[in-house]
Amino acid sequence: MRRFVIGGNWKMNRGTAAEASEMLYPFLDAVKDIQNVDIMIAPPFTAIATALVLVRDHQVQVGAQNMWYEEHGAFTGELSPDFLVSLGVKWVILGHSERRHTVAAETDEIVNRKVKSALEVGLSPIVCIGETAEQRKAGQTEEILRTQVAGSLADLTPAEMQRTVIAYEPVWAIGTGVNATPDQAEDAHRFIRGLLYDTYGALVSESVRIQYGGSLKPENAQEIFEQSDVDGGLVGGASLEAESFAKICQIASEIQK
Repeated sequence: MRRFVIGGNWKMNRGTAAEASEMLYPFLDAVKDIQNVDIMIAPPFTAIATALVLVRDHQVQVGAQNMWYEEHGAFTGELSPDFLVSLGVKWVILGHSERRHTVAAETDEIVNRKVKSALEVGLSPIVCIGETAEQRKAGQTEEILRTQVAGSLADLTPAEMQRTVIAYEPVWAIGTGVNATPDQAEDAHRFIRGLLYDTYGALVSESVRIQYGGSLKPENAQEIFEQSDVDGGLVGGASLEAESFAKICQIASEIQK
């Protein structure tokens, strides 16, 4: 059984030291006995240093919400993968739909360059893919997933692919309160795993972890996590509060057993 990975993407929330601490103190206490799930929180850049101090004696790791692919240069407002490693960051979220569609118009090619740069310095990338509501209604879900997997993960070696986590996040479910049904999530995850099989074979496809993200909360985590090809979740709004995020992690831990 693949080890579950639960990520908390705080987006542009809880960005001060005080706000991060307010959430993390009770959260870390609530999950201190969970040993069988990888737990990651990705605060805004301004709260990463605080988070790293607070998680120091815990199993929880810290990730970043984004990075640029160059080592240095004239890229105002960006951070390099080396900067993140120097802080002690272990994970980085790449290709989130808000960066693809809302904030920065990132292409699969840009995401791919970021993934390769992250892997080169030892970061674990979480690569987000998913279709919009219009694409799903048009019956294009598989076409979009095929294109994003091929482009965002182009030319990765089998070893690099096994160090990469994929997050299936249907854009129509992110922040809307409308999540994919368990069957919809499983269908997408199974299709993604099939794409990996076609490129890398059984060993890689069966070992790569695929998270679900999109209005994931304690109320629906159980039935989604019970799907055979779902290996955890990338959590947005529910990761901002200690009680709800800890509950999701606990559900994952119980299923993992």
